[in-house]
Amino acid sequence: MQFAPSIVAKLRAQAARHGELTEMLSSPEILADTRRLPALLQERGALESLAELAARLDVLETRRREAEAILAEPRPDPELAGLAREELAQLEPLEQAFDEELKQALVSDKEDLRRKVIVEIRAGVGGDEATLFARDLYGIYKKYCEARRWKVEEFEVSTSEIGGFKEVVFAVEGEGTWARLRFESGGHRVQRVPATEAQGRIHTSAATVAVLPEAEEVDVQIRPDDLRIDTMRDGGAGGQHVNKTESAVRITHIPTGIAVHCQQERSQHKNRAVAMRILRSKLLEVEEKKQAEKMGGLHAQKKAIEWGSQIRSYVLHPYRLAKDHRTKLEVGDVDRVLNGDLDPFIKVFLVSRRDASKATPVKPA
Repeated sequence: MQFAPSIVAKLRAQAARHGELTEMLSSPEILADTRRLPALLQERGALESLAELAARLDVLETRRREAEAILAEPRPDPELAGLAREELAQLEPLEQAFDEELKQALVSDKEDLRRKVIVEIRAGVGGDEATLFARDLYGIYKKYCEARRWKVEEFEVSTSEIGGFKEVVFAVEGEGTWARLRFESGGHRVQRVPATEAQGRIHTSAATVAVLPEAEEVDVQIRPDDLRIDTMRDGGAGGQHVNKTESAVRITHIPTGIAVHCQQERSQHKNRAVAMRILRSKLLEVEEKKQAEKMGGLHAQKKAIEWGSQIRSYVLHPYRLAKDHRTKLEVGDVDRVLNGDLDPFIKVFLVSRRDASKATPVKPA
């Protein structure tokens, strides 16, 4: 198949810049320049995935060119011609999948370029088993992030008596974090026999995931007079220190009523800084929802913990299946999903969303 020339040209340019930066970073002068080095390393890192795409494109194009060259000969060898036809037939689905990946990487909204997100996972219905599921969900997302070399920073963890997570809040930073994770917000459900179940009964539990773009200070202006800041003793584990020191912080944004609590760090100063990062992101989400409503555009991605509102379910008993309820995609290899392979769900949803936006007529303003 023929890839869009404009997209290919853009990919080639980005790959060339990656090569240029790689060469520059081998220079002793650049390595010694502490002012330029961080920016160059960050730019090169941002282009890493595009350089890999360009290398894969080269392989696909070479395979097609060689196969077509054999068939273009005046009197090709019958055996070689047969192999060439098989090669072209095998290339077709590979090229189609690559074309979708290429468009996703290069044809995106400016908003998708955000590199920092904050993720909140909360246990829903299901009691202690729901807290274990929330902990498992955190493990899934952490493995997914680590596989993509994204930085994960744990902010806040509230544990249950059996070691599950009532709530966990963490930040993720890396190329493509917002573009890939933004639509993971919603209800998740698991059906299984818990390890704590002595009689082998099947339990169904739920948890919610909320993904927020992390706001910078320039994105959200917060007046000090609009904040109420309370300090308290940490109620979690940690020994004598947390019992004697008021290190936990709760910040309430008075105009909206949004409250953020952080007790993960031993330092009150650090807890306050983390709480402000989370609060800014929540306020940015509120503002973006208002703008979307004014434009008659995007619907909020958060969903309540209600039966039927789940975006994904994980069935581990009596059969094994992971299913995305938005795209109806089903994956039988649940262990692979539990080990962090969410790409099948994320990619299919992003493609279906893009196709839906193309099919929806745009109303004149």
